[in-house]
Amino acid sequence: MTNKKIYVAGHRGMVGSAIVRRLQQGGYTNLVTRTRQELDLLDQRAVHDFLLHEKPDYIFLAAAKVGGIHANNTLRADFIYENLSIESHIIHGAFKAGVKDLCFLGSSCIYPRDCPQPIREEYLLTGPLEQTNEPYAIAKIAGIKLCESMNRQYGTRFVSVMPTNLYGPNDNYDLANSHVLPALIRKAHEAKQRGDAEFVVWGTGRPMREFLYVDDMADACVFLMEQDIGDGIYNVGMGEDVTIRQLAETIMDVVDFKCNIVFDSSKPDGTPRKLLDVSRMSHLGWRANTSLRDGIAQAYADFLRSSMN
Repeated sequence: MTNKKIYVAGHRGMVGSAIVRRLQQGGYTNLVTRTRQELDLLDQRAVHDFLLHEKPDYIFLAAAKVGGIHANNTLRADFIYENLSIESHIIHGAFKAGVKDLCFLGSSCIYPRDCPQPIREEYLLTGPLEQTNEPYAIAKIAGIKLCESMNRQYGTRFVSVMPTNLYGPNDNYDLANSHVLPALIRKAHEAKQRGDAEFVVWGTGRPMREFLYVDDMADACVFLMEQDIGDGIYNVGMGEDVTIRQLAETIMDVVDFKCNIVFDSSKPDGTPRKLLDVSRMSHLGWRANTSLRDGIAQAYADFLRSSMN
């Protein structure tokens, strides 16, 4: 199996690079990757020609335009257009090239804003989405439905995985468009360096979030490939969550930064709670291994390395 030809789309991103690491650790050597300069995933003809030429045995579709609340809410057209384009070009291109097996990476934001907790896969499309990231969520839902429809009409084996909030090596620490955990790592580090008496955190601190170390996510994706799972939606997460306040306190502890936390309630909270039901993966025999504090410590070490470059 380790001689399979595997294309990882988005291999320089946080998720894609973790999948490459996991595949290499598992002895897979026939990996195909392309940088954005080598292959523009927004160019349909270029993507289709590439897949027809390479004809991989398996595709991990980890390429996407991603960002936090601010980026999602202000770059709405970019988020829906680019993500629809990337996923449709690769998924349809895979079918045209005769690629039978593909793993599409979605997002937990596909689920309704106020659906029951923990969130089961069947809650998809049962209520309104969170408005701040609706365009991104709609693009990801379209990708899931494209995979599902390809399977039904053409007999492909395209599986969709829905990760909870991810973090880890190669994360984006840009305060203008990053997610909450990497943004707080950077803010805590810089506030400590300045000797600030207060640590300001967006929102009320009350929303609850689940966080998964990205190497655990990569392990889940490769697990599904090796288990020969070729259909359906699978939530991937820790199965437990924390408040944003608890997250901020844990990050401050890892950074060794002591001061008062101040919550800026003029900034949006986003979804009140988002905890995934991970029983489908558990029943298959997969479980995350990295605790939140251990994962944050590894992410902080990665941030320090990246900030020195």
